[in-house]
Parts: sequence; C-alpha cells; structure tokens
Amino acid sequence: MFTTQIKMSENILDVKDLKVFFPIEGGWKNKKERFVKAVDGISFKLKKGEVLAIVGESGCGKTTLGRAVVGLDKPTSGTIKLNGNEIYNLSYEDKKSFRRKVQMVFQDPYDSMNPRKTAYKMIAEPLLLNKIVNKQELLDEVLRLLELVGLSPSESYINRSRYQLSGGEKQRLSIARSISVKPEVIVADEPVSALDISIRGQILSLIRGIQKKFEISFLFISHDLSVVRSLSERVIIVYLGKIVEEGTTEKVFTSAKHPYTLALLAAHPIPDPNLSRSRKRIILRGDVPSAIDPPKGCRFHTRCPISEQTCIDNEPEFLKLEEGHSVACHFAEKAESMMQKL
Repeated sequence: MFTTQIKMSENILDVKDLKVFFPIEGGWKNKKERFVKAVDGISFKLKKGEVLAIVGESGCGKTTLGRAVVGLDKPTSGTIKLNGNEIYNLSYEDKKSFRRKVQMVFQDPYDSMNPRKTAYKMIAEPLLLNKIVNKQELLDEVLRLLELVGLSPSESYINRSRYQLSGGEKQRLSIARSISVKPEVIVADEPVSALDISIRGQILSLIRGIQKKFEISFLFISHDLSVVRSLSERVIIVYLGKIVEEGTTEKVFTSAKHPYTLALLAAHPIPDPNLSRSRKRIILRGDVPSAIDPPKGCRFHTRCPISEQTCIDNEPEFLKLEEGHSVACHFAEKAESMMQKL
C-alpha cells in the first residue's frame, strides 16, 4: 500500500524537448533518409498524484509519446526524467526499478494478455518478480487486487483466461496487473475507447478511485473530451507532434485560445450550464498533413480558418497567457472572436 504523503507541487515526470522520429525507406531511386516525425519537440511536467490528459486526433503522436514515457519507443532526442533521473541512461538494476515504477494500460487489453495465462498468473508473476509479496501471501494478494478492481467474487476469476472475460473485465484485470507492483506513474492509452459506452463510466470511476486511493500519477491519453474533462486536472492539446495548448482543465474547456482546441470543443458538445461560450460548429478544411513532411510555420495553418501569411512563414512561440494556461498561436488573444465571425 502507498503510505507516503505526497505533495502535489512536486514533479515526478519531466519531459523536455522530446522528439521521436521513425525512419522510412525511400526506395532505390530515393536514397535520402526520411522520417515520420511522430513527436517533434514536446515538453511537459507531470506532478505527483496528478491526472494529466494528452488530447488530439488520431495520428497526432499521443500514443508514441506514451510509449516513449514507459520506455518502449526510444527518443531521437530530448530527455525524459523520472524523479530527476533520465530513463534512457539507467543502469541495469535501475531499469528494473523503472519498469516497476512506470506502468501502462493499453487501449485493447486483449492484445496485451498472454492467451496461455490465467488471471492469477498474470497478476502473480509481476508480484513475485518484483518481490512485492512472498509465496505464502501471493494468493491473498491476487484475490485482494481482483476485488479492488471490481472482479468479484475474486475466486471465480483467478482461473479464467482472456477468452473467458468480457471487454470491461479484461480492462479491469489489466488495471489490477498495472497497480500490483505499486507504480508511481501509469500511462493510460485510450483505456475506455474500445469498451461499450455502458461500461466506460465504470472503468473511469475505477481509474479515478485508484488514482485517489494510491496517489498515482496518470498520463491519460484520449481523444474524447468529455472523458478528459471528467477525469483530469490538466490538459495538453497535441497537433501533428507538437503541443498547441496546455492548461488546467477548467481553463482549456472554458477559455480555449487555439483554433484547433476551439474546433475540437465545438465538435464535442459537453452539457454544462456554466459554459458561457456558445459553440458554433467549426468545419476544419482538408486533412491532417503528413508527419513525414509537416507544414512550415504553424503546423495547423493548412486547416486553420483564420490563418494568415505570418502563420505560414513563422512558427508561433509557446507563450504563457496566464498562470496555468499556455498557447502556441499568433492570434491567441483574439482567435475565438475571429472564429465566431466566420
């Protein structure tokens, strides 16, 4: 159990100027090396006990960012520090400790489960490998974890394989496995998007309950703004490998400044009488550009309804507008009013 009193002001994860590029073959006629720039200069900090949401369309780099944080995709450049230690420069023993401290919950738990293993073995193995409990306490701890995530009565689940579990039950088991080693950070990559809508609320409540109970920091990756608003304290909006807006959940949802964020909010109406802004539907032109050859200047300018020549020529700085709210847009202060006039 987590007994340490955690101060919310402390940063547990520090990502700085992170770039993750994937090389692609150019064919025998084109010998120039080319790259998919999945993540291209992202920086953020995750506080202890915080839920930070990463939001954006498919292909914006959210999943690659999450995989880099857990050590699955090695960065091209930049740093990822856990408790001040660069995670890709760890010794063998420190790497073992890191794998325990940072866990991941995948979008589809089916693919992350060994079909030959029962629920008992899926949880028991990391418990033994990380010496969380001894063999005499193992069964009781597995049963306790199953009960904790709502797989009850736990005795009826220990011998089931993934084929004998529903989608919601598999995700509950995946969460039980991730918290079994007492992690400090969990990266949750679209953990409810593959589930029936009737089950999503239950899993989100479970995640929030676990986060509060154990004070685990969550990096919550999602495209669903209603889910993000109900769960996170802060939000990062990503477009084509770069952060375009960052702030507290309240500021981003009630005072968004970037045209892309405004378009996302307009496309996902959220019932809230406190929102004073009337959300006019915003149709973005064109498709998301290729991450192989992203646009110069502001990457959003090819789809932005208010873009001007300066957006084509110059990349906007990522500026702090006020405490807890930063935006990368040449027209941040008047973007909303400009779009309302369209």
